[in-house]
Amino acid sequence: MPRFDVTIAGELNLDLILYGLPERLEPERELLADRTMLTLGSSSAIVAHNLSALGSRVGFQSRIGDDPLGRISLERLQESGVDVSKVRVVPGATTTGLTVILHHEQWRNILTYAGTIAELTWDDLDLEYLADSRHFHFSSYYLQKSLRPQVAELFRYLKSKGLTISLDTNDDPEDRWEGGLHQLLRHVDVFLPNAREACKAAGTENLDEAIDRLSEMVPLLVVKLGRKGAVARKGTERFTAEAKEIVPVDTVGAGDSFDAGFLHEYVRGSDLATCLASGNRAGALSTMRPGGTEAFRDSAHRERFLREH
Repeated sequence: MPRFDVTIAGELNLDLILYGLPERLEPERELLADRTMLTLGSSSAIVAHNLSALGSRVGFQSRIGDDPLGRISLERLQESGVDVSKVRVVPGATTTGLTVILHHEQWRNILTYAGTIAELTWDDLDLEYLADSRHFHFSSYYLQKSLRPQVAELFRYLKSKGLTISLDTNDDPEDRWEGGLHQLLRHVDVFLPNAREACKAAGTENLDEAIDRLSEMVPLLVVKLGRKGAVARKGTERFTAEAKEIVPVDTVGAGDSFDAGFLHEYVRGSDLATCLASGNRAGALSTMRPGGTEAFRDSAHRERFLREH
């Protein structure tokens, strides 16, 4: 049996979230927030943390700076049970990345200092460690600038070792959606974009057209629709799953938490309906606390929510 259910290589950093800001951010003004939260951020780390909290065995590789933000990030991830023995702590001028989220009622600004996120390279990876798993997940494709040219090679290697692979590109800060994504999808078993990302990746503004195009490239396409739940396409078969009816506190990290819930069942061979329901449940749970992992850190709250839903 492999050591891990899921291995992940990607970014590790914190989110600083500011709440209660005015809708209009005027220049040269000192604007006040009424609440703040410093929490584990980054798509890769949120997926890893929440997968582990759900009971999956998770191995994680990353590169962080030798600084307080890096140490806090590593501690938060390790607390959930994720194996972080292969995370590289690298001293130098480039420090651990940080995302600042300006939270408004209906929208948010997301500002990221990439730092060590963009410096993770092929040489940082322990391929045998990543291959000692049933499944490999990759997030934030467009932030991984140093590793991105060799991601296809990484996927081919892991596929040769018998792993299945999932990909969540997240957003492209340059909004170009290039970088060989369509070629990369040939090596992917599960593609997990949200609706906007699916349209951008497919080069169309029509979601149905995007689903048709992308489903020809991957065996399983799962599109996250927020409050509308999720839709999956497997060949010619289409599946839908409604979201949980809850009042969210904060939707930061909900998509990454969906990935965790979905993959937790996927690696166990569960049917697609069960995987989608688990994804929606985990996504909903994450919105019950600020940030993407806080609801999963509270074990009593987590288990009660999962039982009730």
